[in-house]
Amino acid sequence: MDPLVVVLLTVTALLAGTVDAIAGGGGLITLPALLTAGLPPHLALGTNKGQSVWGSGAALVAFWRAGRVDRRQALFTFPLGLIGSLFGAELVLLIAPASLRPIVIAMLIGAAVLLVIRKPQREGEDGDGRPWIAAVLAFTIACYDGFFGPGTGTFLIVGFVALCGRSMLRATADAKVVNFASNLAAVAVFAHQGSVMWELALPMAAGQLVGGVIGARLAIKGGAALIRLMVLIVSGALVIKLGYDLV
Repeated sequence: MDPLVVVLLTVTALLAGTVDAIAGGGGLITLPALLTAGLPPHLALGTNKGQSVWGSGAALVAFWRAGRVDRRQALFTFPLGLIGSLFGAELVLLIAPASLRPIVIAMLIGAAVLLVIRKPQREGEDGDGRPWIAAVLAFTIACYDGFFGPGTGTFLIVGFVALCGRSMLRATADAKVVNFASNLAAVAVFAHQGSVMWELALPMAAGQLVGGVIGARLAIKGGAALIRLMVLIVSGALVIKLGYDLV
């Protein structure tokens, strides 16, 4: 691989890691970049997970150290994220993921509308987070991530806000727990299949590590207003991308 291409992909990963830490949707940036670089789809998907897991991990650590993650909730949402993602990967053998595109588009639009009309809790007024609902959300959305994936971060954030009574910042931090677990499971599957191009994934991981920390810090500093804006932008971009794929 041309060293210049590797450098450009690493910079792209830094940008994607920053966006993903705030609102999800980093794959919208890195996956097309990997395909443009000439990787076949199966290698692009695996390499994308191989580099993005570092960004979600870095963001999680940053949120954790800042005290923004519900640590008791993480004790069950993390393993549920792992199991859900592996279960979702098995569903690919039974159902064609592409058939979900119209449903996902409708759900993304619904999530964006819900985010606009529903007022989230203020920071520090989160309550207990409704652990049973959080558990169901973690497993279900991680399953979706392992099966198809687009909009996972958006669905987690909006789900934790709308159904668990979380503030935007706490929801974003808690979403990273599930997101990181799901990515770990996906990387294990892709690596076992030999579908991760590590000579690209590792340089891009460096960009993701930096981007994940920057994004988490921006989210903490910018608070609900920045997160809400970024989630709406990512949701809109996903709707356009999935709609284009349907045509």
